[in-house]
Amino acid sequence: MSKFSPVSEKQLVFKQSLIKHLYFNKELSCAELSSLTSKSLPYTAKALAELMEEGAVIESGHAHSTGGRRPQNYSLKADIMYVVTVAMDQFITHVGVLNMHNEYVVEVENLELDLSNQTDALNQLAEFLNGYITRSGIPKEKIAGIGIGMPGFVDVTKGVNYTFLQAGAGSITSHIEKVTGLKVQIDNDSSLIALAELRLGAARGKKNSMVVNIGWGIGLGLILNGKLFRGTNGFAGEFSHIPLFTNDKICNCGKMGCLETETSLLVIAQKAIAGLKEGRTTSMKNLSSEQVEDTYRSIMEAASKGDKYAVELLSQAAYHIGRGVAILIHVLNPEQIVLSGRGVMAGKLWLAPIQQALNEHCIPRIAENIEIMISTLGYEAERMGSAALVMEHFDSTRPQRKSKQLISA
Repeated sequence: MSKFSPVSEKQLVFKQSLIKHLYFNKELSCAELSSLTSKSLPYTAKALAELMEEGAVIESGHAHSTGGRRPQNYSLKADIMYVVTVAMDQFITHVGVLNMHNEYVVEVENLELDLSNQTDALNQLAEFLNGYITRSGIPKEKIAGIGIGMPGFVDVTKGVNYTFLQAGAGSITSHIEKVTGLKVQIDNDSSLIALAELRLGAARGKKNSMVVNIGWGIGLGLILNGKLFRGTNGFAGEFSHIPLFTNDKICNCGKMGCLETETSLLVIAQKAIAGLKEGRTTSMKNLSSEQVEDTYRSIMEAASKGDKYAVELLSQAAYHIGRGVAILIHVLNPEQIVLSGRGVMAGKLWLAPIQQALNEHCIPRIAENIEIMISTLGYEAERMGSAALVMEHFDSTRPQRKSKQLISA
């Protein structure tokens, strides 16, 4: 029997809003929730009491106080519901299930899916996700939704990707929803990495931040006035395609001389392989263009151990990324630059060359107070962002009976 007493749609949306805020903030007092939702204290307290009775929310200790009685904090139970989180790149798709504490509850599985070559990629993705959810053993009524990050020009409103995963007359979201029976949200991978940093990572509480996604391309997520900036059509942040070089190298976008042609992890891997063939002295061995995932990991590990050639490759790329960042600093005047994505496996090795480029190409008055940092989310940023995407929309869709089951199950 459901623990729910009859509630209006308005009340249910409000409970979903409380759950969303508790998810992103981990724990909050009744007064903080009241302020965040712009609802009265009595109304908020009543909803919290109902969520506690339903087993969705628990008391989690007392907050700090500057005087007087310390307020009670509240947090979500980890297992009230789950999110299927999907991180795609051009070659590998990583799928996992996170609980409300952002902990993995099912082993992550990988799907080899070459987006540039697969004509049936969308069908393969949908079937794989449906099978993965079945194998997880988690009832679908306990799953809040599927969040998917992917490269390319993604229209989040229409649910389509103009670069990959062509859906014909339909959309990516509607196709996967039909196969899995779950609500689906998609977004560009760099935007989701920025969302993860904004809501859960290094950019939390920042007003203006640039999140650089170092991956097979060089993406950018823009946080302006404390919100994710997408631009008019949702395509803001195509950092990879700033025309920075006269190298006559054709980019994936069809233009020549883009930032990506000298800085992406794919280019770094290609240069490393070529260097080995030329006899460069290095500890790296058996690098392969067929196994780019293993190759980039080998380069990052070698660089972290001080391999001179690996450090040289990363330093060259980092300096050029810094040149691109310098252009954006003059336009946007951010307070923070976060380096995120799979490439930050090399850690602080990125910082000095980028700072050198900023020293050479930025007006000092503009750049002197900018904080440049490595993300603590690292390789997990896109998957965390995919989960955050689902929870961002948790209280914005029309509530259905399933929403009640999610909370009361």
